[in-house]
Amino acid sequence: MEQVQYLDWNNSIQILNKAYETGLFVLIIGPKGTGKTSLVRDFAKNKNVNLESINFSLRTRESHLIGTKTLTDGTVSFDEGVLVKSMKAGNMLYLDEINSAEADVLLRLDEALDDRRQISLKESTGEVIKAKENWFVVATINPLTHSGTKELPPQILSRFPVRIRLEYPPENIELEIVKKHVSGEHESEIIQAIKLANTLRQAAAVEELFYSPSLRETIAFGKLVDKEMSPKDAAKIVFGNVYTQWGNIEYQKVSDIITSMFGN
Repeated sequence: MEQVQYLDWNNSIQILNKAYETGLFVLIIGPKGTGKTSLVRDFAKNKNVNLESINFSLRTRESHLIGTKTLTDGTVSFDEGVLVKSMKAGNMLYLDEINSAEADVLLRLDEALDDRRQISLKESTGEVIKAKENWFVVATINPLTHSGTKELPPQILSRFPVRIRLEYPPENIELEIVKKHVSGEHESEIIQAIKLANTLRQAAAVEELFYSPSLRETIAFGKLVDKEMSPKDAAKIVFGNVYTQWGNIEYQKVSDIITSMFGN
């Protein structure tokens, strides 16, 4: 997706600015596709600071954060991980989906995030790395209803005292966001797609459906309609077909909603 300026509809940039000025780390909480990553990237760009990032999963290891020893032509060296690099350079560090990380990874991260802002390289020389004064950390978490997520330990939560709640924006704001990515010639169809997305989101919120569409889907709908695809077909492809993985009953539920909104 092309880089466009983040539409700051709930003053998140102002909160990030205050946190940056006071050296307080930030946690952004919200479902997938609400613009968490776009917000962080836009903030780093506006601040003109280098951004290091890591996306956490069950496969993320301590070595991704700290680094690993390597042997090249008989010489042992140490390739620094993203955490160590950002601390030494004083770069902004983005910890994406931190509540998908394993406990041992979080434990090592906690060492760096406490008030001392330092970490011991036990994997290498034992050197203690102390973060530069302007080191700044932003993490994001998805709600526990998302697969692969776990409840963050209280000590990790406490490292991020500034918390931003990022939900799906109101319909008029979502329209403005989508219009940044498309021609703007199909506004009425996009409005209808946003209403469909919100209907599906509300159903997912009360567990009537298994999936909640994101801003990415409404943008994708707008792009397909820009390419002269019919709104009904675009809605089926972007919003409907994904529900097939939960079976025909789930898919048919959503198909009926799409038909009621976009016609036969």
